[in-house]
Amino acid sequence: VFSAEGFCWPDPSLAASYPEVKSKEKRFLNSGGYVGYAKDLYEIITHRSIKDTDDDQLYFTNIFLDETLRKKWNMKLDVKSELFQNMHGAQGDVTIKFKSDHSYAYNVITGTTPVVVHGNGPIKPEFNRFANYLADGWTTQNGCQACKEETISIRELKDDEFPTVLVSLFFEQPTPFAEDFLERIANLKYPKSRIDLFIHNKVEFHNKDIASFLEKYNDMYRSATILMPSDGIYEAAARNWAVEVCKQKNDQYLFSVDVYAQITDPETLIDLIEQNRTVLAPILSRPYKLWSNFWGAVNKDGWYARSEDYIDIVEKKKIGLWNVPYITGAYLIHGSLMEELRDIYSAENVEPDMAFCGGLRKRGIFMYATNRKILGHLVDYDNMDTSHLHNDLYQIVQNPYDWKLKYIHENYSQSLELNRTLVQPCPDVFWFPIVSTKFCDSLVEEMENLNQWSGGRHEDPRLAGGYENVPTVDTHMRQIGMEEHWLHFLKVYVSPLQERAFEGYHSDPPRAIMNFVVRYRPNEQDRLRPHHDSSTFTINIALNTPMKDFEGGGCRFLRYNCSVTATRKGWMLMHPGRLTHFHEGLVTTKGTRYIMISFVDP
Repeated sequence: VFSAEGFCWPDPSLAASYPEVKSKEKRFLNSGGYVGYAKDLYEIITHRSIKDTDDDQLYFTNIFLDETLRKKWNMKLDVKSELFQNMHGAQGDVTIKFKSDHSYAYNVITGTTPVVVHGNGPIKPEFNRFANYLADGWTTQNGCQACKEETISIRELKDDEFPTVLVSLFFEQPTPFAEDFLERIANLKYPKSRIDLFIHNKVEFHNKDIASFLEKYNDMYRSATILMPSDGIYEAAARNWAVEVCKQKNDQYLFSVDVYAQITDPETLIDLIEQNRTVLAPILSRPYKLWSNFWGAVNKDGWYARSEDYIDIVEKKKIGLWNVPYITGAYLIHGSLMEELRDIYSAENVEPDMAFCGGLRKRGIFMYATNRKILGHLVDYDNMDTSHLHNDLYQIVQNPYDWKLKYIHENYSQSLELNRTLVQPCPDVFWFPIVSTKFCDSLVEEMENLNQWSGGRHEDPRLAGGYENVPTVDTHMRQIGMEEHWLHFLKVYVSPLQERAFEGYHSDPPRAIMNFVVRYRPNEQDRLRPHHDSSTFTINIALNTPMKDFEGGGCRFLRYNCSVTATRKGWMLMHPGRLTHFHEGLVTTKGTRYIMISFVDP
């Protein structure tokens, strides 16, 4: 019995000579699978001489089409795919089914369950996807069984026994949160004495980040190879260079990471090594999106195609170890491949990532991707604005997840717990932790870097009417290009707190025309006279620390004769703006005090 397929190959002219079959059956012989008595198979194979360069499928085809020989050996084709399933041209015919803790292929056209699945022809990537599930590799009951196979353990090794790794970092475009990226690389739980460092930076924008990182950590690593923009090395050449360095240093692994791939789990490198695959990527995606660093399938030209399980894998509805046709951003390569991978990133008219993955597929080297643990995520670097002092501060919309990690107070969410009593230092004045120290420092530095503070005069050309009743020395968020970002902040982070504090009031989105940082100094403006705010409610965020950065200061609510003086950096006061909360800014006697003010829903 020979397997059958829907293509007459390698000689299509022989198609008419084949016996007729039913419409849902496969008509043509495929030599990728056959079974029979040894005596008969030996006679078939030795029926006539054949050269090593001849085509075996054509040889068997000619014998099968000879009716006399076909009857002599009782040759049949598995036209219903009862034994053999050839995948080329039949991907739509086959699905994976699960029964208890087993997985198997099922032909939906013929209703058969073939024993052998053959990835013939140009469909190897799709066949590899099927192979993730077949032979109980992954089942609905037990999950990933293949994950447990051929693993190793290195956690109990002494530091000097750990495998040596070339950690190669690539900065190919301006990317937000690069400082955080480098700090997370430094925080990997892996002996730095066993890591050779390789950095390629293509853009001047990241020179400062890399210089700071090297100043702090360079001497801890085994060695460091640094390529900066002034070296004029293009991406493909730099990636090929990393392969050469790995080979020259005889490192046992190469861990390649792009700056947009944030590795947040410190044990990532150990986890990948212990999984013990020749090429392995942690599955990373842009938070709240389906954009990831792997493809589940490729089309005939080697470009992206969505596999039917892609979304389930990205969303972790299916967890395991996946043979995939494309990976990028972050991956571990076994050192034994370095000689074979020489110049693999270079190909004519092809980007380095496509050249790399296409080269691996051509060489028959499997690429695996794992989502067994959340090891990190991707940042969105498209059209990054690099015109500010602290550019990450402006990423609240494009990269909300990273922005929250960096700039929102670690205890912010506690205030949203329904059973938590809210802090009220004065009647109907609520106090919330809201932003991080990093946010406070960055915002103040943006304002001082702009250095366009108002003079604290009543005449103010920034306002529609040109006049301010209760002037302060301040800088508006609009002046630093952050107005829209701040309004988004009010909607996402301030509104939920307002609805906790003042139940029944809902404003979506909240409106605020006046958003500004105030500066108090003894020799400039040291206080603010009693006044009402032009708002439904006001927020007042302390941007620095009393008794450290300044002395005095605070806010006094005259109606209640209640003052808040021991302000907390990163904490927000929220109070009604008009009628009930007549208030004043107390005297700053030393240093400089900064606060962030918004008059919400004027």
